Amino acid sequence: MARVTGAAGTKQSHPREVRATVGLLLFLGVTAAAGGFVMATGLGGEQVRPPREWLDGIPLVSSWVVPGLVLGLGFGAGSLVTAWGMARRLRWPWLGRVERRTGEHWSWLAAVVLGVGQVVWIALELVYLPAVSWFQPLYGAVGLALVVLALSRPARAALRVPAGTSPAPAGVAAQTF
Repeated sequence: MARVTGAAGTKQSHPREVRATVGLLLFLGVTAAAGGFVMATGLGGEQVRPPREWLDGIPLVSSWVVPGLVLGLGFGAGSLVTAWGMARRLRWPWLGRVERRTGEHWSWLAAVVLGVGQVVWIALELVYLPAVSWFQPLYGAVGLALVVLALSRPARAALRVPAGTSPAPAGVAAQTF
């Protein structure tokens, strides 16, 4: 098991499920940030960016900029911040409400949301895009694995926040639900 120093300076072990989740989040984060950048900017030309005609049947989307921003910022940056937070067990007062409601470190819920979001993103691609790519089953599996790993008993136990230790905004008492 990998050792990390927790917020209070205590040594904590990460089970393999948490390490695998962090690894998948890093993979998703780096590749989604790169793909989102290329999609939003058009860098690399038509050899890299999907054809403009693929957007014709998609409601509310008229260019690759919006999907590129969702991919790059939502899945890319979001996955990288979540991986960092999960690996380091970072505690931020503004996320204390999430921890108090779930009883888990905020990165646990973020990993589940990113995994479900990734599965939905791939499902929408399969519905709306005219071509199927090997990327779709790969990233669909990444999304599914994020959900399964985050919901596993060892990951939840490792990411559990002891009652009363969740950071609360100044002037607000920590609560447990």
